[in-house]
Amino acid sequence: MRIPTTVAILTIALTACNPAGGDAEVNDAQAAEPSDAVAASPSDPSLPPGEDEASERLAASPRHGEWITIPAGDGDSLRAWIVYPETSEPAPVVLVVHEIFGLTTWIRSVADQLAADGFIAIAPDLLSGKDVAEGPNGPDPDSARVAIRTLESADVQRRLDAAAEYGMALPSALPSYGIVGFCWGGSTSFAHAVHAPGLDASVVYYGTSPDTEELSQIQAPVLGLYGADDERVVSTIAAADSAMEAMGKVFEQEIYEGAGHGFLRAQDGRDGANMAATRAAWPRTLDWFRTYLGDPANQ
Repeated sequence: MRIPTTVAILTIALTACNPAGGDAEVNDAQAAEPSDAVAASPSDPSLPPGEDEASERLAASPRHGEWITIPAGDGDSLRAWIVYPETSEPAPVVLVVHEIFGLTTWIRSVADQLAADGFIAIAPDLLSGKDVAEGPNGPDPDSARVAIRTLESADVQRRLDAAAEYGMALPSALPSYGIVGFCWGGSTSFAHAVHAPGLDASVVYYGTSPDTEELSQIQAPVLGLYGADDERVVSTIAAADSAMEAMGKVFEQEIYEGAGHGFLRAQDGRDGANMAATRAAWPRTLDWFRTYLGDPANQ
């Protein structure tokens, strides 16, 4: 289900990266690696938690979340975390694509927040079958980074297709879906917009774009959300700008002053700038999905 919209005026766009896990994404992730030494911040139930609060928020959630296994074709299967909203009406589906660190507790808490906001949230473990070592909050970060280098883009997209089909086939789901991803997952979410003509909306958190020649295949509206102090990403955005605008693609972006890479997870970083970016970016994310997937409150 897609709601007609006018073409967004572009001021910046993104340039190419390897959404299957190239060296640039690995180096970027090393700079933003999860840390146990994150200061506590006040909890706002209208926002996803920061990394330090994720376990507590998940444990206290009233929503139904569970591990599932999704058939993914070619004899493959995909582990995923699904969370259902508390609603009496069918809901749209949103795929939540993890960072280079794999399907962490924090990513599952983001899925839970999307369910709190009215969406059926599915967080696929794209490292399923890779025998990644476990850490205290999901996959061991070093093991996950090594494994993510081995992923093939075609396999990643096939698995995302399977997760979307599974979600929309649920009795409680509407036949529409979006995707949101973070860092490596942000690049993957942009690549999914190229790959999937049935996608209804994509949100890219601090991820780079596909090659400019691939952008013509995009049909879904794309929202990009970035920290201004994330120069590795911000410095690469000019190449896709004119291409997206010339092709009449719906692309909007926000760059948050003072915020760094990974701001939604590292909310206590950058002297308050990451929290300010979080408070601005999450409502934009919800507005984007409600515009293009349908507002769960009005179903």
